[in-house]
Amino acid sequence: MQHSTTYIVGFSLVVCVVCALFVASAEVSLRPLKERNILMDRQKNILALAGLMTMGEKMSAEEIANRFEQSIRPRVIDLATGEGNTTLDPNTFDQRSAARDPASSKPAPANPSKVLRIPNQALIYEVMDQGKLSSIIIPIQGYGLWSVLYGYLALSPDTRTILGITYYDQKETAGLGGEVDNPNWKAKWVGRKAFDERGRVKITVRKGPAGPPDQDPYQVDGLSGATITSRGVTNMLHFWLGQEGFGPYLARLRGATGA
Repeated sequence: MQHSTTYIVGFSLVVCVVCALFVASAEVSLRPLKERNILMDRQKNILALAGLMTMGEKMSAEEIANRFEQSIRPRVIDLATGEGNTTLDPNTFDQRSAARDPASSKPAPANPSKVLRIPNQALIYEVMDQGKLSSIIIPIQGYGLWSVLYGYLALSPDTRTILGITYYDQKETAGLGGEVDNPNWKAKWVGRKAFDERGRVKITVRKGPAGPPDQDPYQVDGLSGATITSRGVTNMLHFWLGQEGFGPYLARLRGATGA
């Protein structure tokens, strides 16, 4: 009886049900912790890019949250107009989820960055220093060689000068395209220009070395052996700094600041 087909199938079914219930309950119970960790990781990336947290600095979750709250002002904006959106809570708004939902996004025009959908609203971060705007941090994403790269770009209030770039989610080849997360490469972006004097997106990751920012402001060193990933970084920046991305918001900011 113990070795009958019915017994084996029934026993297997019970084991599967028990395991499924265990996995489901673990997922539900751990979801708040997972969400807190995602939020903390996002805040750490923003603080580091804003120069408010050093590489490898050890801080508790409470310290990170307090420092973020003191200096960072998250805002939801309407991408089409660049205007602020006061109906959505920036503390709970999930831009990546919004982009996947047809009710809160639109199809993207064909683009080399392979962005498929554009959210109607986006989450940006304004870095404040003694009540004054010191930088703007915008989310960027686009396809590299093997994966979609998700990151942030920091701009000065003039919207032209790049203050930093970082990627927090990418699956490019380690030692090649994965070098987008190398601090030495990221340091080469500081002081480059995203736009020219006429407001056209000009920043490009070139093949080979670029000159210093004051002599070669619109180009950044390419990643050695990672031409496609380098091109992907250029493509995503041109998309998200353009009219379909944050172009309207940045144009409004330039008008408001007289930059």
